[in-house]
Amino acid sequence: MDIFDKFRKNRGALGQYQEMADGYFMFPKLEGEIGPRMKFMGKEVLNWSLNNYLGLANHPEIRKVDAEAAAEYGLASPMGARMMSGQTTMHEKFEKMAAEFVGKESAYLLNFGYQGMVSIIDCLAGRHDVIVYDSESHACIMDGLRMVLSKRFVFPHNDMEGFEKQLEHAQKVVAGTGGGILVITEGVFGMAGDLGALDKIVAFKKKYNFRLLVDDAHGIGTMGKTGAGTGEHFGVQDQIDVYFGTFAKSFAGIGGFVAGDKDVISYLRFNLRSQIYAKSLPMAMTVGAIKRLEMMKEHPELREHLWEIAHALQKGFREAGFDLGRTQSPVTPVFLKGGLSQVTHIIKDLRHNYGIFCSAVIYPVVPKGVIMLRIIPTAAHTMEDVNYTIKCFKEVKKKLETNAYPDQIADFRN
Repeated sequence: MDIFDKFRKNRGALGQYQEMADGYFMFPKLEGEIGPRMKFMGKEVLNWSLNNYLGLANHPEIRKVDAEAAAEYGLASPMGARMMSGQTTMHEKFEKMAAEFVGKESAYLLNFGYQGMVSIIDCLAGRHDVIVYDSESHACIMDGLRMVLSKRFVFPHNDMEGFEKQLEHAQKVVAGTGGGILVITEGVFGMAGDLGALDKIVAFKKKYNFRLLVDDAHGIGTMGKTGAGTGEHFGVQDQIDVYFGTFAKSFAGIGGFVAGDKDVISYLRFNLRSQIYAKSLPMAMTVGAIKRLEMMKEHPELREHLWEIAHALQKGFREAGFDLGRTQSPVTPVFLKGGLSQVTHIIKDLRHNYGIFCSAVIYPVVPKGVIMLRIIPTAAHTMEDVNYTIKCFKEVKKKLETNAYPDQIADFRN
């Protein structure tokens, strides 16, 4: 058999919807300046789909530094991987700032977030070790787990009784192998918006010997008194052994960093395959990351306004009778009853008739018969945006409850 035959017969979980979804429900094109108002298929839409939490993507100060850095260094510099020829004082400057910001001894700048997490897991855990992880962990964590030879135990999401049972299993295994235990969870779970039970997890350190790795992609910049993340929010930042943050959310950039004790980060620097064998983060993006971190530290009003918008949005939805699940963060999931055909009509209605752009999630990410519309508030949104969105969602909810949407897939071309 030709290895490509399987692709033609089975396009995968998402590819099976290619003809009816490509360019609209999947791979849509948002055009114009990044912000709450963008263009979709030539029409202006109120955009609730970008993780631009602090509104930094188009902040004038950020744009100025980005432009100046690109003009000075171009996008090629530095050439090569950091271990060979891509090391700069700017990379080191960011690392020092990031470590101080999240309360760790040392930090290491990564050229990508997703691949960084995959490689961190591969680097930290060996075949004699055991990994215990949350069942709702992000895809980058799951892909990292696939790479390692370690034995793995999964606990039900934020279920501490289940967590301890898996710790007990892990402890028995490492007693025989001589390995150690790595626990992995997230600070903010980006789909449901709830927080990892970090305060409860670290309490088990008194009884069990394990190290904790936290993916705080949605927490860095949004959570905690200073924006240092979910560990700061719970007051347990010092109990997080390896802290991971990406630039794709609050930083509004690309890349990421990992922070922890100096000896751990030193080990990662010399062994992290996704960095050793990949080009260094371009200088323009590194200088931009420094400016973004400075903005987070010096302009707390950005985070404060984000939370004003998030609280108003979530309060308005709840008062209108919407189910927001268990969110404790700016991530705002709106749950409705329905299936694939209904969600296509809802998305088309919101985009074409109400001028609102948001993302939709269906089975298997959520249970069958459930639709989740994921709303991401940012510091760039206004209270007018909030009020208009809640008004429109009320009308959509009424249409759904009165069976106004046909029981067939919506054709976005008409």
